[in-house]
Amino acid sequence: MNYHSTSEYSENAPKLDEAPVGLDGQPERKSSRRLWVWVGIAVLLAAVIAGAYYFVTGGDGAATPAADRDEQAPRVSVISPGQATIEGEISATGTLAARRDIPVGVVGEGGRVVAVAAEQGEWVNAGQVLVSIDRSVQNQQARAQAAQVEVARSDAQLAQSNLDRALQLVDRGFISRADVDRLTATRDAARARVNVAQAQLSELQARNARLNVVAPVSGLVLERSVEPGQTVSAGSPPLFRIARGGEMELLARVGESDLARLSTGVQATVTPAGTDKAFTGQVWQLAPTIDEQNRQGVARISLPYASELRPGGFATAVIKSGTIVAPLLPESAVLSDNDGSFVFIVGEGNKAVRRSVTTGMVTSEGIAITQGLDGTERVVLRAGGFVTEGETIAPQNTTVRGG
Repeated sequence: MNYHSTSEYSENAPKLDEAPVGLDGQPERKSSRRLWVWVGIAVLLAAVIAGAYYFVTGGDGAATPAADRDEQAPRVSVISPGQATIEGEISATGTLAARRDIPVGVVGEGGRVVAVAAEQGEWVNAGQVLVSIDRSVQNQQARAQAAQVEVARSDAQLAQSNLDRALQLVDRGFISRADVDRLTATRDAARARVNVAQAQLSELQARNARLNVVAPVSGLVLERSVEPGQTVSAGSPPLFRIARGGEMELLARVGESDLARLSTGVQATVTPAGTDKAFTGQVWQLAPTIDEQNRQGVARISLPYASELRPGGFATAVIKSGTIVAPLLPESAVLSDNDGSFVFIVGEGNKAVRRSVTTGMVTSEGIAITQGLDGTERVVLRAGGFVTEGETIAPQNTTVRGG
């Protein structure tokens, strides 16, 4: 009976190669899920390895050559600037003014203005009467002095006649030599009084003439500040301002470094504000001092008369500053940071190499490079801001400047 029980237990026991059975009569799934996880991981690793192999071999089972790797480098435009002759120009702004602004005031004793013969904007000639001043009293004084001249002349004639008669009698012994000497002295004094009276008359006439305010130079009347009936004197403010010859100038404010590059006689083009008309002039004077506040100096540009040039107006100027020979780069090629201006050039192995440069004048065609380049380098023309030093690039040559 015991044998039967043992055999029966052996028949009902689960076999080792069979999966455990749950309460619902189905095999347990825990081991099955674990198996599928490991299978998924293996497939993913195989895919990664295959992708890396394809990337390295280029899909043909062989490693990618260096030339193919270069094709994958970023393409950038490069330029060999060479050496260019650059016409230097300096842009400046300033205020228009009369080149020689002549104030005209009262030079005599003054008085009441009876007439004004000039207006603003009119041309006047040297010596032309601008203002007439009442001289009724002065004219009477001149007449009185003229009469004094006649009196002195009569006295002189009488003294001369007395002397002549005395000289005729002295040989006869009727008049002594002392009397003759006295009469001669009287005649000389009378002549001197004539000269004094005449000088006083001339002085009065000159004073009267100075009552009229006249133009000291020929030119354009810029301001008039006098009206008929006004009382003026030698201490009065100027009655007129005249631009001698109508000549104008631009007081151009130029930076300290730019001023050092200028010289007198260079040509400049001036354009007044509010108009597109340009006028040609030349620098005739450079300021000997620099403003301590803004580090600027004044370049005075002479201009011929034109109705569009009004003193006090604003204008811009383009001044020629000579020529230099240097590489010329577009603005896109020149970068800057805290260390200064720089460019990227193509180095050995097509590596991007940073090169510090010194920039010069800026023209409509680009920026002159005064230091750092000799013109033979290949300079990154565009996308310089996206290139890092040491990066491998694929340079694409463009048109050569100045070469």
